Amino acid sequence: MLDGTLKRYKARPVAKGFTQTYGIDYLETFAPLAKLNTVRILLSLAITLDWPLQQLNIKNAFLNGDLEEVYMDPPPRFEQGLGSKVARSKKGIVVSQQKYILNLLKETGMSGCKPVDTPIDPNKNLGDSKQGALVDMAQYQRLEGKLISLSHTQPDIAFALSMVSQFMHSPSQFIHYPSKEHLEAAYQILRYLKSSPGKGLLFKKGRQQTIEAYTDANWVGSVTDRKSTSGYCTYVWRNLITWRRKKQTVVTRSSVEALFRAMANGVCKIIWLQRVLEELRQPVNMPMKLYCDNKSTISIAHNPVQHDRTKHIEIDRHFIKEKLEARLICMPFVPTM
Repeated sequence: MLDGTLKRYKARPVAKGFTQTYGIDYLETFAPLAKLNTVRILLSLAITLDWPLQQLNIKNAFLNGDLEEVYMDPPPRFEQGLGSKVARSKKGIVVSQQKYILNLLKETGMSGCKPVDTPIDPNKNLGDSKQGALVDMAQYQRLEGKLISLSHTQPDIAFALSMVSQFMHSPSQFIHYPSKEHLEAAYQILRYLKSSPGKGLLFKKGRQQTIEAYTDANWVGSVTDRKSTSGYCTYVWRNLITWRRKKQTVVTRSSVEALFRAMANGVCKIIWLQRVLEELRQPVNMPMKLYCDNKSTISIAHNPVQHDRTKHIEIDRHFIKEKLEARLICMPFVPTM
């Protein structure tokens, strides 16, 4: 706790991790695991190609190197993990975390809360906490961590979660220290989840073997430092696979510049998706579509003439232009909703 008192003990089971030596193998903790994005790709292919889904557990976690037998006993009060539920029906494959949501609502005392229709108030700008009462940092971080786990199957809370997650840094950074206002914003996400705890990702059979991406950016949206925010989502065979919302690291001087940075991230992601599908020997209709709602950005991306207004983002501009000329991507215009 902030006052130095101990609230609970936490431990991670390891195979004699105490034998690791600093400077030799102390940091060798990598474990090869499949990314959730890759799992979503396989689910999209499985429903489209009528693949059967099988789940197994490999008992030998250490596949490389010699390892003597190590016996481990689970600690007392072990709780069953609350993972994602995968259900298959005629409509498709649904991945949800209803049990996790209900457990979180009960844990936070929000089981009887009034549901809301939106995960965040669109008219509220979360700024610094100089005017509000501060809250327990550990409590705030625990709640944010559990909401991040939920965002893997709830893309509709990604934007709201990214907003409230900006205030879970070190207490020394007072401007980013969470206040009661920030905690209430996190609780609104819980109220939104209460409205439909069984909702999740739906993978339907797709007829078009395409990779598509939607990118956007809000210009100088942060009230604390006026940095813009990038966002994108990608689809494989019309099924949502990846999504991300991230504050940009620098202050942009125009909406075009902010959007270029968001588009470059989207291009990198769809190229990665294409390579994964190639490894799985699945064809992709080319070019891949990168949708954009800004005609000026599309025009500059296609125009080889140097623009004085975009000299400082030449790397992103030339990267996108290179993929356009190689016919890897195209940039259809999509109107803003």
